Amino acid sequence: MTDVIAGIKKNRFVVVGRVGMDLFPDPVGARVEDATSMHVDMGGSSANIAAGIVKLGGAASLVTSVSDDAVGRACVRLLRKYDVATDYVCTVGGEARTSLALYESRLEDHQSVIYRNGAADFEMTEADVSAVDYTQFGALVTAGTVFAAEPSRSAAFKAFELARAAGLPIIFDVDYRPYSWPSAEVAADVLSRAGALSDVIVGNDEEFGFMAGGIEKGLEKARDLAASTASIVIYKMGPEGAVTFDKNGEQRTGIYPVTALKPTGAGDSFMAGLLTGIADGLALKDAVMRGSACAAIVVGKPGCAPAMPYPDDLDAFLSNHPGPSMPLSSTPTSSTS
Repeated sequence: MTDVIAGIKKNRFVVVGRVGMDLFPDPVGARVEDATSMHVDMGGSSANIAAGIVKLGGAASLVTSVSDDAVGRACVRLLRKYDVATDYVCTVGGEARTSLALYESRLEDHQSVIYRNGAADFEMTEADVSAVDYTQFGALVTAGTVFAAEPSRSAAFKAFELARAAGLPIIFDVDYRPYSWPSAEVAADVLSRAGALSDVIVGNDEEFGFMAGGIEKGLEKARDLAASTASIVIYKMGPEGAVTFDKNGEQRTGIYPVTALKPTGAGDSFMAGLLTGIADGLALKDAVMRGSACAAIVVGKPGCAPAMPYPDDLDAFLSNHPGPSMPLSSTPTSSTS
């Protein structure tokens, strides 16, 4: 059986999934349609997780495809800027294009526009993931979007198979984004299959509810996965905190309340904080709280990858924050994300 904690403690991750270009208006608070200046940086859930891991002292390599054009080359440059290894980033020609996201640094009437038509990362193949030397790493990490289309879906399942054969635990962020999928039925089936193959599963109440066939069934779905196939399952409930399931039972945790600037990037930063926290030897509950602190930091700053904290940022935040909220004591029954 895969030793999940031992793998994560190696603090060296192979991350499978997309990188994209983020554009957000300058100054803070401006609407996209009113913008005369945009800040350019890196985005994409898997790339953000990888950057967050590296900024907190881990090592990460991204496995993905980018378009053979200026945007694809810019994303590779940005990955290297964040010290994410690009040995397994492939380029694809034709009409495929690297994803582009425009989003605003504000909460009121927040707008995000994602360009994912003919996405280059969906062109990742089984040959691409078979070229990875999984023995270099301690764990594989991916987010659900990688499963939304072929050939990326088959490639991701192949990466799971190869990682498992190399003894790596599989860490899965459900990350359900309806616009990427051909139908809700396909998404529910595929994400459930991926979850059943994973050692660590992180998702919010809506995502677990989606896999279970109803929001009211989500918590029980998380509990069942922890009791059957997964070693760790984290059920996030937005402002009401999270429930973590592992061999020691259930643990409920709160969040670090902040005045958010934007709603994006929290989940990616949570994952980076969680994994590097475990790698640094924190108890699981403390690692979950470290992830929550990282999420709180990111929603308070413009951008996603650039907002991910370094250790000094995290230390300063924890020193100055009055402390986390009390965890929810009763069983959640509805979505709060």
